[in-house]
Amino acid sequence: MTEAVATKDTAQHGLTAHSDGDWDNRVPVQTRSDRPKSTDVADFPQVTGREAVWKFTPVAKLDALLNGALDGARLPVSVSEAAGVSSEWIARDDARVGRAGIPEERGAAAAWGAFDEAHLVTVASEERRTVVVARDALGTAPRAGHTIIEAAPHSTGLVILENSGAAQLSENVEIVVGDGAKLTVVSVQQWDDEAIHLASHYASVGRDASLTHIVVSLGGGLVRLNPSIHLDHEGANGEALGAYFADAGQHLEHQVYLDHDAPHTRSRVTYKGALQGEGAHTVWIGDVLIRNNATGTDSYEQNRNLVLSEGTRADSIPNLEIETGDIAGAGHASATGRFDDEHIFYLQSRGISEEEARKLVVRGFLLEVIAQIGDEATEERLQAAVEAELAESVR
Repeated sequence: MTEAVATKDTAQHGLTAHSDGDWDNRVPVQTRSDRPKSTDVADFPQVTGREAVWKFTPVAKLDALLNGALDGARLPVSVSEAAGVSSEWIARDDARVGRAGIPEERGAAAAWGAFDEAHLVTVASEERRTVVVARDALGTAPRAGHTIIEAAPHSTGLVILENSGAAQLSENVEIVVGDGAKLTVVSVQQWDDEAIHLASHYASVGRDASLTHIVVSLGGGLVRLNPSIHLDHEGANGEALGAYFADAGQHLEHQVYLDHDAPHTRSRVTYKGALQGEGAHTVWIGDVLIRNNATGTDSYEQNRNLVLSEGTRADSIPNLEIETGDIAGAGHASATGRFDDEHIFYLQSRGISEEEARKLVVRGFLLEVIAQIGDEATEERLQAAVEAELAESVR
């Protein structure tokens, strides 16, 4: 296995390392693509909070998930019925485990080593099907989970992961999209206020296939969900969308990675968040890699944050790594700010109160993402949840 402290070998012929710890030959990882990968937690060092991948996270709250024993038994889940969609539990040594990706950090590796069985959801219908996978009643004991979502070639489907109730969960979610398939995966976090959720999502998108990955984080004391989408076949398309609303004392973190590793691939990343209340903290890190062989790539990522009150913090870091000049386009953007005064004034001039005008702005800001889910019942429920957040205080 790779040594946990990731380094690059910079030795050159004729050069001799100094005797002061050999630091000349140990260069820290600078880019997402160079991170070490392993399913063995022992290959990753103890987390201190000073590491680039953890520096924004309140790691003291994660000790049980990073260093303790995790219950890897089946999670209590319910799966809605849909024609052409199957659900089963498979052994951890099944060949279908590990196809989409493997951990890049300690939390995911700890969960990978602890789960007993993986929950496999397979979409095989060419007609669009919707299936809801609900997870609740997980309790407060530290748990590990592993979910695999597979779309067969030329299938079309929407899979919604609904998370609610109490939890202290660390999990890996694999998404395998077959050639020509069109899959939307939605992960909704509406946990209880004290819940802790670590999740790493890995996706592999086939030739001329399309994946829309949507994250909606509204509940939970600490939620850290990191999707990695690998466009490793020609013509693959990946969209990563997210909406989040952080209240007082809540930490919501998303680290998004789009890896273009084939010609004529396309990606779009849009994450939008709102923050209100003392100590509300959001983190968004977006990494896009366009590899040397990914000619004709078209990529753009953006993050927007709307600050609703004092005492909040939004960290937003877009990164773009390009290894070839033969691309269709690439760009990134990030913005964090308060209400647009002119927008509020315009609404007030139309007879709308200032409080209601602010609510309308926030509602439209977040629902732009929620409306992309494609399931009316889920969209209406999440719209109501946003309304409830706004009803508490927007001032």
